[in-house]
Amino acid sequence: MREAGLRTSWKRKFVSTTDSRHTLPVAENVLARQFDVPERNRAWVSDITYVRTAQGWLYLAVVLDLYSRKVVGWSMAPTMPAGLVMSALTMALQQRRPAPGLVLHSDRGSQYASDEYQALLKQHHVVCSMSRKGNCWDNSVMERFFLNLKMERAWQRQYANHDEARRDINQYIVAFYNPARLHSTLGYLSPAAYEAKPIAKEPICLSEIS
Repeated sequence: MREAGLRTSWKRKFVSTTDSRHTLPVAENVLARQFDVPERNRAWVSDITYVRTAQGWLYLAVVLDLYSRKVVGWSMAPTMPAGLVMSALTMALQQRRPAPGLVLHSDRGSQYASDEYQALLKQHHVVCSMSRKGNCWDNSVMERFFLNLKMERAWQRQYANHDEARRDINQYIVAFYNPARLHSTLGYLSPAAYEAKPIAKEPICLSEIS
C-alpha cells in the first residue's frame, strides 16, 4: 500500500447496540470461539450494528454461517427491537432450512434474550449460545464482517435516507460480499465459491473377499 501511495480510510463512532442490563435469562457460551466449522448449517453467528444516514441511524441485524462466512439472513430498521433480529433469523431459516441442533451464537443483548426470539429458536430446534459479558472476541467473526462492511462500503458513502442505505447494503451483501469477496480463511475463495466446492469423500474400501 505504501508503494502504491494508498492509505486506509478509517473512522468510527461508537453507538452501543447491546443492552445487557436486563433480567432475562442468558444462555451459556456453547460456541466457545470454535469458529472453524466442518460443514454448513452447523454453527451460525448473529449481531446488530448501525449505519449513519442523514435521516438518522439505520440498524442492521445479520446472521452468518461460520462454515463459509456467508451472510444467510439480514434485516434493517430505524430501531432495534427483538423483531429486527427475528426477521434476520427468519430469513436465514427459510433460506437454509437447517437440521435440528444448529448452534446460533450472539451477544447477550435484550433482543436475543427476549421471550419472542427464544421461542423462535425453540420452534426450530436451534441451540442458543451467547458471549460472555463484555467479551467481543466471543463473536469476533461477526464483528469482522461489520467492520468490512463499513470500511469497504458504508464509510465511503453519505446516505441521504434509510432507503438509500438499505439498497446499498443489500447490494453489498448480494452482489459483492457473498459471491465475490475473497477470504483468507477460505483459501482466498468467496463464501459462495467455498460452498460450491466439491466435498471430498472418503474412498470406498473393498474387502479382499469381494
